[in-house]
Amino acid sequence: QVQFVESGGGLVQPGESLRLSCVASRTIFGLYAMGWYRQAPGKQRELVAHISRGGSTGYADSVKGRFTISRDNAKNTWYLQMNSLKPEDTAVYYCNAQPAIMDYWGQGTQVTVSS
Repeated sequence: QVQFVESGGGLVQPGESLRLSCVASRTIFGLYAMGWYRQAPGKQRELVAHISRGGSTGYADSVKGRFTISRDNAKNTWYLQMNSLKPEDTAVYYCNAQPAIMDYWGQGTQVTVSS
């Protein structure tokens, strides 16, 4: 069993940046590809960025060029750097394996983009 703890969310204005962090409860580097997901009110949860075990990355079209996923293996931590934030980025952000593992969902971190 693995627990993920997300942090770094907050209230920002359009155009600003945030960096989200995700810490795993135990060392899982090399076991899973990882993803950042988000769920906006009234919408289904969606995958916005992922990083393979080998380090290849991929992004949803809606965030491509603005978001960057990265990891620090020594710290068992994954990051999502979010730049040029838009109101439509408002959501609860989660990390999980990719594909997601049902039992690994954490509480997420709220990101609100509003002027």
